[in-house]
Amino acid sequence: MTQSTQKKSRRPGLLIWIFIAIGCGIGCGMFFPEWLSRCFATFNAIFSQFLGFCIPLIILGFVAPAIADIGSRAGKMLVFTAILAYVATIFAGYLSYFTGATFFPSMIQPMQYVAETESAGSAAPTAFFTIEMPPLMAVNSALVISFVLGLGVAMLANGTGALRNVLDDFRDVMIKVINGAIVPLLPLYIFGIFLSMTASGQVGTILSTFVKIIAVIFALHIFLLLLQYTIASFFSRHGRNPLKLLWTMMPAYFTALGTQSSAATIPVTLRQTVAMGVSEPVAGFTVPLCATIHMSGSVLKLVACSLALMITNGMPYDLGMFSYFIAMLAITIVAAPGVPGGAVMASLGLLSSILGFTEADNALMIALYIAMDSFGTACNVTGDGALSIIVDRFFGKKTA
Repeated sequence: MTQSTQKKSRRPGLLIWIFIAIGCGIGCGMFFPEWLSRCFATFNAIFSQFLGFCIPLIILGFVAPAIADIGSRAGKMLVFTAILAYVATIFAGYLSYFTGATFFPSMIQPMQYVAETESAGSAAPTAFFTIEMPPLMAVNSALVISFVLGLGVAMLANGTGALRNVLDDFRDVMIKVINGAIVPLLPLYIFGIFLSMTASGQVGTILSTFVKIIAVIFALHIFLLLLQYTIASFFSRHGRNPLKLLWTMMPAYFTALGTQSSAATIPVTLRQTVAMGVSEPVAGFTVPLCATIHMSGSVLKLVACSLALMITNGMPYDLGMFSYFIAMLAITIVAAPGVPGGAVMASLGLLSSILGFTEADNALMIALYIAMDSFGTACNVTGDGALSIIVDRFFGKKTA
């Protein structure tokens, strides 16, 4: 048992496989014969159909139980924390959008992308065949059903009963689908995407876009955390310096970088939140809750990446479109599965239905998101401490 566990721990993580897939896709795209490239294009066509079929089921499987769980624990502190987390997540989305809308057009040249594609003079490899897998419902329908079932279960027998068990079991099934089928095949899927882009002459612009996006998003994460703790310092009972508060949370930040999981970091986040002066009853309530509903770092990444890809592809966008996207995104990724890239998996349906992303765009989003997954998780976790300080200001005395 010990030896097998050690062997598993030595296996490369998903992030490493993604980077390997990108590098191999670019290299192989330079010399693969057309028939072999078309074989991988065929796999991508079938896998994208399967992914599209699963997207509404993923939303239903994750959102409905999460809403039922929140609703069954109704209370003033719960409602306040949930609203605060949602507002913080929405704010991060708008911060990302306005920053990207201001700087990305001068950093990313869509006309250069088009010219490069046309001058390459070669088309992307096409699939030999595909297998149609139409989804059982639209993304918006899945969200509506999730709300109806989640709220309904919460009102029936305080969130317990047979239907609640069905929702929990269905969520477990979808988690197994992601862990057992989607995530293991993602590197091969992304390999095929970069193989196709290299063959058609698009990969240079995409890679330069990757580097620019990652640099901007990292700077935004730092700014967002500084802003969150500056605001939280005004609510702190001890009136502490925001930089000292943020420094106290650094063990949680670096733990999240390693685990890539908000849930796995809860013990460290809880300890450091109490160290900032938050009462233990409040911290014990807010930290586990915010680990599933506060997604500022994740939404910030998703909005910035999607906007950058739209500008690269010359796709139209406006504030109204992204306002709708951000509002729905903050709900959809609630209680995203505890796997690397879980948030982007849950958001693929919104990317297609609201922003008009293609299968290739979604694959690039997956690669971009997972490349920065640990930083987004660390931002989420560290921000949980700031929200806990604010909640403690209003409810600390009542629970102490």
